Amino acid sequence: MELNKCSRCGAFFTSNDVVCPNCEAQERLELSKLKDFLAENNVPTTSVEQISCSTGIAEKNVIRFLSQGEIN
Repeated sequence: MELNKCSRCGAFFTSNDVVCPNCEAQERLELSKLKDFLAENNVPTTSVEQISCSTGIAEKNVIRFLSQGEIN
């Protein structure tokens, strides 16, 4: 295991994950919410800002989920 910085809150933690244990539940919830939104609104022209406003997920986290390939 290595020392990592949480992508959500910035805390340092020891794990191979991208978020700390305190942020795991919120991470799963937001990822699920984003997947549901994209499944229901299959609009390729939807902006990150529109997704963020519709889901309540911070733009930085929407971008992170999409860039990490979390959405299938």
